Order: sequence, then structure tokens, then C-alpha cells
Amino acid sequence: MTATTEPEPVHTRRARFGPAEELRQLSAGRPVTRIDVGPGTDGVPVWLVTGYAEVRQVLADHRRFSTRRRFGPRSSPSSAGRGEGPRPDELIGQLMDYDPPEHTRLRQILTPEFTLRRMRRIEPGIEDIVTEHLDAMERAGPPAELVGAFASPVPGAALCELIGVPRDDRSDFLRRCHAFLAPGRGRQRRAAAGELLSRYVAAMVARQRADPDEGFIGMLVRDHGEQITDKELRGVCVLLVLAGLDNISGMLGLGTLLLLGHPDQLAAVREDPAAVDGAVEELLRYLSVPHAPTPRTALEDVTVGEQLIRAGEHVLCSLPTANRDPALLAEPDRFDITREPAGHVAFGHGIHHCLGAAMARMELRIAYPALLRRFPGLRLAVPEDEVPFRTHALAHGVERLPVTW
Repeated sequence: MTATTEPEPVHTRRARFGPAEELRQLSAGRPVTRIDVGPGTDGVPVWLVTGYAEVRQVLADHRRFSTRRRFGPRSSPSSAGRGEGPRPDELIGQLMDYDPPEHTRLRQILTPEFTLRRMRRIEPGIEDIVTEHLDAMERAGPPAELVGAFASPVPGAALCELIGVPRDDRSDFLRRCHAFLAPGRGRQRRAAAGELLSRYVAAMVARQRADPDEGFIGMLVRDHGEQITDKELRGVCVLLVLAGLDNISGMLGLGTLLLLGHPDQLAAVREDPAAVDGAVEELLRYLSVPHAPTPRTALEDVTVGEQLIRAGEHVLCSLPTANRDPALLAEPDRFDITREPAGHVAFGHGIHHCLGAAMARMELRIAYPALLRRFPGLRLAVPEDEVPFRTHALAHGVERLPVTW
């Protein structure tokens, strides 16, 4: 993921496991700072919010901050009201482009499918997926490249399991997903991959509409068939896969690398089931692999952290800096799975809090200890400073993780 040589936007810059120094300096003592994100904003100011309280304020205020309008002409200060104009076809069903009341309607339809009870229904399938990939690693023997062998295929297969992609189609389906997500492939190639992905999901939705099964799409069709359109179902499925792949892959690869550098805490995750929940929450907070949720646009003048943000101006919320704010917890730069879990914002906050958070937590709680128990001697196969980190990616992580045991 290093094909492009353009500098990364400041809000996405990382230094291994935390925010980059320039991002820390930018936010030092100033929870709201104006930044330059390059062309595409038509001169409209963009504000970066880095403080924990201020990030929560923005994300919770859907009345004054819209996710519908983005960088570009349709979000200029002269625009009036929410989301004027037709929604592009590729954004239909994608919750991050919806404000209330549209968002409220769609979220209420989808939420029951992501309750803990529903997640338990697919938990055995996730356990089987994890075991299958660990078996393959063990058969191949050391060394292994953990991102390609485990951290990437496990969440991919889990998401296919959720939305009902047949096993014979999964390799091709995930190849299209990764082609769309790859930042170095160029806009046209990514768009072509996205179109192929969208067509496949649309065909799957049409089959479920005609003959719904017990899976995610079939349940939505049976329970809410007249309340949700085929285009919305397609958009929801595409969003789930694309949002889940990079984020969970990033967490599994980066989290394993972090634990390898903290052997006592790694041992606790491997040996003590009671430690796993707290470890997952601390890993989520400490790593915060999503850089920022969907940009917001102010619908009216509003003050955030003593900074006046005017109607039509844009706001980006930095999740890594918010989760390292001393206002959230003491010694935020210390990784400690035994600390009392904090109310982190790794999954966002407010009405756009990640719909798949329960599934993500379940995957991590299953995958980390299973990996560490299967390979108790797991260690890096290269010097730590040779592990390449993702750049220009939608979510932070390691590009490759060579390991042995």
C-alpha cells in the first residue's frame, strides 16, 4: 500500500502504534485546529477536532453537524438544509451518508441484526473460520506472513458469513473488495472493482428478495421487506464489508505486533479468559485503527472547544488523538490491558456509532487468544523495525507481519 508518494493528510499520520508527532504537536493544547486537506474543499475551512470531549460533542450533535454533505461544491457555505439534491447511487443504503430522519429509519431496521443475541447465532461460524486459518498456518509451518495468512482472511470470511456470500464465491468476492480498498491502484481501477462488487451484491440481494433464507439479507427481507429497498440492502452490505475488512484486519495485525512487544500482557490474553474482554477494549483504544469517522459539515454556527465553526465549514474528528487524551484516562500513552476500560471512541459516538461494533468485538475476542494458544511460541521472524506499516490506507495497521513459532 505504498504506491503513491503524495504526503498523507495530517489527520491520518501515525508513528507505529500512536498518532504521528506532527499530529500531536498540532493538537497540543488546542482541541480544534484548522488544517489543509488539499484540493476538493473549494476553499471551505476544514477543522480538525482532537480533544476527547470535543470529538464526542461533534459526533453526538447530529442536529448541527451533518454527515450527508461532503467536501466539494454541494457542501459550500451557501448550501441550505440537509443533503440537498439526489443521493449518488453508490451511496444509497450507506448509513454514513444519512442524516435523521432517513438515518433513524434505516438504523432502526438494521440494529436488531447486530444485537448480542444475533451475534451469538454466527459465533460458531466465526470460531470455525478462525480455526480453519490457524490449521492452514500450522500445516504450512513456520515462518508465516500473518496479515496474509490470518489477519486479513479471517475478517473477510466472517463478513462473507454474515451477509451470505457462498464459499465458492468468497475468494473472488474478497479480491474485488481488496482491489476497491487498495489506495495505490488509482481511481479508475478502484471504481471498476467497486462496480463489480456492487453488481455481485445486487444480484445476491435479488436472489434473497425472491427466496429469503435465514441469513442477514434474508432476515431483513422477511422482517422489513417493504421498508427497505434493494438498493439500500446492497449499500448496507457493501458498507459492512468495506468498513469491516480494513478495520478488523488492522486490529488483528497491529494488535498482535503490540502484544508481542508486551510478553506479560500477551501471556494474560493467551492463558486467562477473564483478561480477554479488557484486553480487547484497551487494544481498541490504544490502536484506534480508523483515522476519523465520516467528515461532518456544520449546519449552523457552533462553538467547539472555544472555536467558532461557521455554517458550511467542515469538521474531521481524530479518533487516535481523542483516545490518547489525558481527559479520557490517566497515562493514555501507556498500554495496559488491566486498566479499567475507558469510554473510548474507537467505534465513533452518537447515532453513527459503528453498527458492527458487537461483531468486531466478538471477532477480536475469538481471534487473539486462539492465535496465541495455537502458537505459544509466536514471535517476529524479522527485526521489529523491519515490519512495514500501512500508508495511505483507510485504517491503520501493518502491511505485512512475518512471524515464526
